[in-house]
Amino acid sequence: MGLTVAIQMDPIDAIDIDADSSFRIAEEAQARGHSLFFYTPDQLSYREGKVSARGCDLTVRRELGNHATLGEMREVNLAEFDVVWLRQDPPFDMGYITTTHILDRIHPKTLVVNDPTWVRNWPEKLKVLDYPDLTPPTMIARDLDTLKAFRAVHRDVILKPLYGNGGAGVFRIKEDDSNLNSLHELFSGINREPLIMQKFLPDVSKGDKRIILVDGVAVGAINRVPAKGETRSNMHVGGRPEKVGMTERDLEICDGIGDDLRDHGQIFVGIDVISGWLTEINVTSPTGIQELERFDGVNVAEKIWQAIEARKAG
Repeated sequence: MGLTVAIQMDPIDAIDIDADSSFRIAEEAQARGHSLFFYTPDQLSYREGKVSARGCDLTVRRELGNHATLGEMREVNLAEFDVVWLRQDPPFDMGYITTTHILDRIHPKTLVVNDPTWVRNWPEKLKVLDYPDLTPPTMIARDLDTLKAFRAVHRDVILKPLYGNGGAGVFRIKEDDSNLNSLHELFSGINREPLIMQKFLPDVSKGDKRIILVDGVAVGAINRVPAKGETRSNMHVGGRPEKVGMTERDLEICDGIGDDLRDHGQIFVGIDVISGWLTEINVTSPTGIQELERFDGVNVAEKIWQAIEARKAG
């Protein structure tokens, strides 16, 4: 069953083909006989009831420096496609949110992956609030005194932007650290958003586990180990991926959230688990499938497309 597939993502010429999940998804789609169309979020538009995008037909190949061939620029009606992938990276700002509103106009007749309504309503650091028994002590607040009170209780905390990504702006603040006021002032000068503060989990030095779920089912995990002297384990800031198994606690977490994710159209999700605690549920543009395939031989892209094809066939 050949599907017509549009991929909304960041510029494809700049990606790392040995790490980028969107590339692996496109590669697998092509191998399964699906046709590809590529466009960037700024080329998405709505006009008089029609959702359009300006972009190019796409062919991918696993050749460094020659991994994508783009056709002539043209405008397409996205309602005529079978599948649209929502795959641009955060930040999860109003530009990102607006794309979900526009894509809502064609979903589910055109299957948007992941479901844009719930991508919009479930940003990574907020969805975990639905599962307080699975998460470490967490606070979301803008008021400095409120944040100080949380730190006074837990003594050693992580402070980060609520809608940040890739480890940017993540700080560890110990009870004797005098920088909380300055950091609060810095963040307050950038935007009007609250901050998220969580109890620091010392076992992060052993790694932050990224677990991949496809249609609500865990298919494997990788461990991301922080670089020496770092608290952050994100691969964007030097975290090292390692092979790792899944524990009973990991499976308990996945069982606790899997049905919810599947029932709300979140086909490809990456969750972050530190020392048995769920810290993020990534639904915008999760990564890690190429590393998992190298470590465990699990073709996650194949499983993702099997789930999509089953939904289209049903």
